[in-house]
Amino acid sequence: MVLLLSDPRVGLVPVHDGGDPVIPFPAVIGHSVLGAGSGVVHIRRGLAARLVEAAMRLPAPLSLKILEGHRSPGAQQAIIARYEGELREAYPALDRSELARLSSRFVAPLGVAPHVAGAAVDLTLVDRDGVELDLGTPVDATPEQSDGACYFAAENVSEDARARRTLLAEALGAAGLVNYPTEWWHWSYGDRYWAVMTGAPHALYGPVEQAVAA
Repeated sequence: MVLLLSDPRVGLVPVHDGGDPVIPFPAVIGHSVLGAGSGVVHIRRGLAARLVEAAMRLPAPLSLKILEGHRSPGAQQAIIARYEGELREAYPALDRSELARLSSRFVAPLGVAPHVAGAAVDLTLVDRDGVELDLGTPVDATPEQSDGACYFAAENVSEDARARRTLLAEALGAAGLVNYPTEWWHWSYGDRYWAVMTGAPHALYGPVEQAVAA
């Protein structure tokens, strides 16, 4: 049974935010030739350290490409509104609670959103030239668009895509990150969902209004 971010257990996790800063971080890290010229994302410093560790666990010439880190509350709410609109159109009989549950497969409720805490990244694997590898679906494919192939454990992906997802999970999991199982690309550290999945007594990071360059 997949634990969704809309589950009340996630919202009940206390947050003890010690002020770990949100910092700029290279969008490509590992063995790729692209390096720092590929832009930056903004994430918590503790998450950044773990991504460095994960990238070093990848076999050459693979690298991590991070497509998104911190997301403002306004941006999060806009994604929620857009996706809920799509769900209402597809399933007009949905009640409010079921709409919230289905929506949380793709976008977290604002109060528990890992991206808003600077605690999550959306990422993929790239080769030595920075070309994104096939992991079964595009990043940000919804369950409806992908026929559920966006789920990490989906069976309707190729053997190569499955092997790459496994490789990604081994590197990131060993560095302390957790995956949101409805999105193979979404990994987090220190947020409420991470606390539930790891048994931590509290989250390390709460919402941050905006990224702060340092």
